[in-house]
Amino acid sequence: MRTIGLSALLLFVTLTSSLMRAQSERPITPDDLWAMERLQAYDVSPDGSTIVFSSTRYHMEKNEGRTAVSVLDVASGEVREILPDASAPVFSPRGDKLAFERDGQIWFAQPDGSEPIQFTAMSGGASGVVFSPDGERALFVSDVYPECETERCNREKDRLKQERKATGVVFDSLLYRHWNRWRGEKRSHLFLIDVRSGEFRDLTLGSTRDVPPVSLGSDDDYGFSHDGAFVAYATNLDPFRPASTNNDVFVVETATVKKGEAPEKTRVSTSEGNDVRPVFSPDGTWLAYQSMATPGFEADKRRLIIQNRETGEEIDLTDGFDKPVYEFLWSPDAKRLYFTAANGVNNSIYRVEVASRKIEPVVEEHYNASIKLSKDGERLYFKRQRADMPYELFVAEAPDFAPRKLTDVNGELLDELALRPIETFTSEGAGGTPVESILLKPPAFDPEKTYPMIFLVHGGPQGRWSDNFHFRWNMEIFAAPGYVVVAPNPRGSVGYGQQFTNEISGDWGGKVFTDLMNAYDAAIERHDFIDGENTFAAGASYGGYMMNWFLGHTDRFNAILCHAGVYNLESMYGATEELWFPEWEFKGTPWTNPEQYEKWSPHKHIHNATTPTLITHGANDFRVPEAEAFQLFTALQRLGVESKLLYFPDEYHFITKPQNAKLWWETIFEWFAAHRKK
Repeated sequence: MRTIGLSALLLFVTLTSSLMRAQSERPITPDDLWAMERLQAYDVSPDGSTIVFSSTRYHMEKNEGRTAVSVLDVASGEVREILPDASAPVFSPRGDKLAFERDGQIWFAQPDGSEPIQFTAMSGGASGVVFSPDGERALFVSDVYPECETERCNREKDRLKQERKATGVVFDSLLYRHWNRWRGEKRSHLFLIDVRSGEFRDLTLGSTRDVPPVSLGSDDDYGFSHDGAFVAYATNLDPFRPASTNNDVFVVETATVKKGEAPEKTRVSTSEGNDVRPVFSPDGTWLAYQSMATPGFEADKRRLIIQNRETGEEIDLTDGFDKPVYEFLWSPDAKRLYFTAANGVNNSIYRVEVASRKIEPVVEEHYNASIKLSKDGERLYFKRQRADMPYELFVAEAPDFAPRKLTDVNGELLDELALRPIETFTSEGAGGTPVESILLKPPAFDPEKTYPMIFLVHGGPQGRWSDNFHFRWNMEIFAAPGYVVVAPNPRGSVGYGQQFTNEISGDWGGKVFTDLMNAYDAAIERHDFIDGENTFAAGASYGGYMMNWFLGHTDRFNAILCHAGVYNLESMYGATEELWFPEWEFKGTPWTNPEQYEKWSPHKHIHNATTPTLITHGANDFRVPEAEAFQLFTALQRLGVESKLLYFPDEYHFITKPQNAKLWWETIFEWFAAHRKK
């Protein structure tokens, strides 16, 4: 009798297990999407033994979410919740305190989450705590009335406002609303607080500008020097803020900060573009920051600049590196920096040596973000996601930095679902330029069958489709009912070189349209399993603009979904908030360069429309205001083009509530199914 070798037996067991799993898997649904735990901020204890992280769980029936802080024991892998209704956990430098946010204030607890106590009681709330290196002081931000020098003044103004019977508000300047909220009279200020006494100082006292900047800023826009003697932060002091991307980095000496006085600040960044994310080196020699040099262009190359604190010498560490730099951090010995950058469909981690300026990849595949280093610099922590996996925590250890998964918060649910990894293909775009596209096959894919296609166009337009698990535009859900998903990265996309990104500005319906149509044609020609008689298109924001451009320029699609789409460029200019964006993209205002606005506005070509169109929009979308959807719907209805409008009075540029999102997905698939040819 023959015996089976161990390797053969293991192979048999693996194949059998895979087959059984494939038979038990099912397509993902919107309910599954909202049942997933969404991992957010995290921090690593100074000794590396534990990791705290916040995550949100949603309840579909209650139509709400709950955020809590959990702790991971690195040695055992055990995870347990320690702080309900809490977020943004941060260890103190000695690891003896755990800061977190609850009810709009900063709290402290023991490292295990016990003995929670409220630390701040600011009338404008408090968030974004950053400890000094010795843990004795901290930075945070809070919304205040710029003219108020005391917290008592802020509280009194709040009281008077609440007692007013009239609801009218007078504005005398632009940027009176932003993204999805009305700005009001308050501004976000940066505070320095003594951890022991609770005494605090306003580092931007009297300023009418925000820290972090209201636009193009981040949570990383302030921090201490290695010895706590200085604080660096980013803000925008341009006289006409709505048309300016000129965020700058400033430094304040903490010893000069006095109660009731605005400390003297020194501008250290040098470009007229967007300079943010200041980070002092651990030895105090350098101040690093992210810089986009071109004024008014929010998608210029993101460079990593270091400035010598003594001499003022500046070095562009990413000169010749043609990818946009996002977050970054110093190694403990200050000899190198680690950073993330868009890299095709991946978000990769790189490191650069200060002395040689040599750049090399550390972790390339998939979408990696939120990088942190251990105190000895030997372990790199990060969050990773893929198209078939939401964010989980990973670690990569020197010298090979092979990623190892630390958490599996959604593993049980993911095991039930038929999720597929992405594939890519390249087509020839305008002028012969290569264009990469993502292709995702449906569950239970059979190469002998044909499937309808959903063609996705991303927003931005300086954005991209990547190997990530998008909780709003989730490719797996688009594919779940039996669609092949094709998601191209045409002109304007990031991660393919700055010139490729630049070539959409002033050309919104030009080369990019050719790129897209060529990708569409190539997908059908090369993949026999795509049914060219049943194709559908969907996009949001700029992607919604392109849906509207499609309406006037092609009849390739059975039906279209336009979410938060730009329709009339001139009316859009007058109602959006960040004016630098249209002024850069269309090379002026509607009165200084009307030809550009007329040439590229979809409403000028709507008379050609014949494709059935579903329009979705939120009332609180101040980036692409709701009138864009109303105008499009009116035109299509008047032209007799089959169309529907799904309107959300309580949403904005994104659909964020579980029940609304479920309705959104159901409406989309009903719309596509109704226009599928048998």
